[in-house]
Amino acid sequence: MKTGLVGLGRMGSAIAQRLRECGVTTLGWDASAKAREAHAARGFEVAASPRAVAEPCDVTISIITEDKGVRRIFTGPDGFLAGPAEGKLFIEMSTLQPATHRELAPLVKAKGARMVDSPVMGSIPTVREGKLLALVGGEPEDAERARGTLGHLTRRIAHIGPNGAGCAMKLAVNLGMAVYLQSLAEAFSLGQSEGLSMEQMLDIFSDAPTASPWLKGKAPVLRGEPADITLDIATIRKDVMSAIATGARNGVGLPAGTGALGALSAAVAGGWGGRDLAELPRYYREFMLQKYE
Repeated sequence: MKTGLVGLGRMGSAIAQRLRECGVTTLGWDASAKAREAHAARGFEVAASPRAVAEPCDVTISIITEDKGVRRIFTGPDGFLAGPAEGKLFIEMSTLQPATHRELAPLVKAKGARMVDSPVMGSIPTVREGKLLALVGGEPEDAERARGTLGHLTRRIAHIGPNGAGCAMKLAVNLGMAVYLQSLAEAFSLGQSEGLSMEQMLDIFSDAPTASPWLKGKAPVLRGEPADITLDIATIRKDVMSAIATGARNGVGLPAGTGALGALSAAVAGGWGGRDLAELPRYYREFMLQKYE
């Protein structure tokens, strides 16, 4: 039996390759014709629509960018729920607002199917190694069923709670990452204004009590060296917007997140949206600071 896969971008393509290496055949689809063609050129089978992916598959993974697109692949005229869905399991890996999952889960259940949200922590190399961290939201029996598929991709599968809980956790983590990035941007800018070099700052920051494995791993990018994109600026901006919208819905103000969103939005507007998130501090220093002579 094939596993469905909707979303053939960087992460989706890496997931397809990892599953193939684990002996799992996938049937894929993406809204982009270019992505579909590239996927087929790599020897993968491609379907004509999300519905055509889900119908022959007991389990379908979806991993795309934003809430509106996920609603479309589930409820659109050629979506997952447009055809027979009895007994199927949908593993939604997109990082969305928790409310979106809570909206879709009853619609999936009404069709006799089940759904879990399972955004993941990790990047392309982590997918290739099968070492993602899956943050699962859904009923315990559905989370357990999802392990059969997620196990090929992960080092750990954490069942966080009901539908939407996995995305809530992912948004909380990515909000913290965005605020951390903004703090680095400001800290490096302050140091630079006092004549400190980036090499000096990275050396001390990497040995300070606030040091993190992420900082050490991203040191080459922070120095300005080229590196593989793990998460781009446009995507983390989208996640911060989702976090702020969720906080507003729940009466939780996020002033630091709102401040970080300003810098992320400026970077996207400046054409840096497709760059790795660790390039944000450089954008901030080079384009967002008032220069005094």
